[in-house]
Amino acid sequence: MELGHDIKKLGFGLMRLPMLEGGKIDVEQTKTMVDMFLEKGFTYFDTAYGYNQGESEAAIKLALVDRYPRDKFTLATKLPAWAGPKTAEEAQQMFWTSLERTGAGFFDFYLLHNLGDSRTESFDKFGIWDFLAERKKEGLIKHLGFSFHDKAEVLDKVLTAHPDMEFVQLQINYADWDNPAVESRKCWEVARKHGKPVVIMEPIKGGILASPPPQVAEVFKAADPEASVASWAIRFAASLDGVITVLSGMSNIAQMADNLSYMENFKPLDAEEQAVVKKAQDALAAIPTIPCTSCGYCIPGCPQDINIRGIFTAMNMNTIYGNLESAKGNYNFATKFQGHAGATACIECGQCESVCPQHIGIIGELKKCAQVLEG
Repeated sequence: MELGHDIKKLGFGLMRLPMLEGGKIDVEQTKTMVDMFLEKGFTYFDTAYGYNQGESEAAIKLALVDRYPRDKFTLATKLPAWAGPKTAEEAQQMFWTSLERTGAGFFDFYLLHNLGDSRTESFDKFGIWDFLAERKKEGLIKHLGFSFHDKAEVLDKVLTAHPDMEFVQLQINYADWDNPAVESRKCWEVARKHGKPVVIMEPIKGGILASPPPQVAEVFKAADPEASVASWAIRFAASLDGVITVLSGMSNIAQMADNLSYMENFKPLDAEEQAVVKKAQDALAAIPTIPCTSCGYCIPGCPQDINIRGIFTAMNMNTIYGNLESAKGNYNFATKFQGHAGATACIECGQCESVCPQHIGIIGELKKCAQVLEG
């Protein structure tokens, strides 16, 4: 029987907890949400070493671990070896810090956090794979896996190199299902090929699919005026084969109540509902964007090391969803955070345009991106 068969299909993502003025987590509201969640038979809670600078792990200790028997919930957290450690000891200490912050005694699911691109190297360099395997042998980890943000080809290589990983956490939603920058469908197919069950993150794409473009929302409202737009996104993800649970980063009691209302007695999308989602996907695809397929041919020869595909992905997010804040966040991640130059660094040499299979006017598009995303 597959891992996670006994876990209900909604997980409580603890990345976007309710906040008080001054930037502190609202622990009392979180307690209420935890109670609502457990009362309906859901058990899976997902946090990470870095969420809210560690405050997420501390908050779930107060809201969950200190208030319920250990066998009444399933707790997952993650280790980001790429996020600052200079030595193996510092990277490995993240595990012990999470154990102390949560007070959980052990972790039901433990993840190497955010593999992909250059980030994977840190887990190799600091010996995290073997270190966590030892913690699993000691009983401090029940199930070991990783979360992943990269292409399907890279995922295939990681799973081939580390067949002992029991599960993988992937960004999957109807908007990114065939998005060449994310490859949700292809990554899910790779995980299933390797026989790995999947925890789904970003089913509502960081919340933006709760308020998609009007032409998309109209498709869902026409099909079911009573259902929330967000419910379509979560049910789409939860209907896939081999899913342990679908994480929803619920930020208030109202969001929790909405998610529980349709996930308590979850029913997979039927054929008619799948057709509605396809219509919504077509409506998204019809919105004019930069036609970048994220092939990456433009990047190796760029003398300025500009992450062109990452910048275009951020720009397209703003174009499609009108969410400039999220787009700027994606832009900063693709440039400063990953050590690449921004759009204004372009010297207009034209190398990128000479190799682009889509014949995009990259120089001109980068100028537009700089005006929108660096302002």
